Amino acid sequence: MNSLIFGPNGSGKGAQGSLVKNKYNLAHIESGAIFREHIKQGTELGQKAKEYIDKGELVPDEITVPMVLETLKKEGQGGWLLDGFPRNPAQAKMLWDALQKEGMKLNYVIEVQLSRDAAKKRIMGRRLCANDPNHPNNIYVEAIMPDGDKCRICGGELKARSDDQDEEAIDKRHDIYYDTENGTLAAAYFFKDLAAKEGFKYIELDGSGSIEEVKDALQKQLD
Repeated sequence: MNSLIFGPNGSGKGAQGSLVKNKYNLAHIESGAIFREHIKQGTELGQKAKEYIDKGELVPDEITVPMVLETLKKEGQGGWLLDGFPRNPAQAKMLWDALQKEGMKLNYVIEVQLSRDAAKKRIMGRRLCANDPNHPNNIYVEAIMPDGDKCRICGGELKARSDDQDEEAIDKRHDIYYDTENGTLAAAYFFKDLAAKEGFKYIELDGSGSIEEVKDALQKQLD
């Protein structure tokens, strides 16, 4: 099973991606890790990408898309879930054309939907437990709201990550994601328009519920 997953930062996309990965034993391939691995391995594409990164420039799609494709072929032989790519409609078309050329089937495209305001609140409301950072606590999510300034699970001290409180950085990331003309949502909609004609399934999920609720909704739509 080969799938793409889209969702804004704060939507719980990562949690849903992990659930799909574990259920179907897929390679969970994240765009940032692709660059790091190719550069670490010293591949030809990685070396080309590093030249742009070292200059503080964006890596051209002509390098990025082949890098993604090579990783899918190498690591995703038993099926893959691609997360964090494509980020714009041009990349979406290039990726689709590359998959078609390689005869790689796309089975699902998953979009976790959440309003921009709700996504921002979720990010800024996250609190880390001093005893276990995996204990879920969020001052804006009723189901996992902490007990004052104490962890709801173990009573440990809570603190906020500094980057979770950086509104400017959050807004910049969301500006890119929620742009329906040239951003990530435009890339998702490219696949949405293709789905019926090309025979893969486009799944839209309401990300406003709990992780378990969204998980249950997702599993009902997976074959």
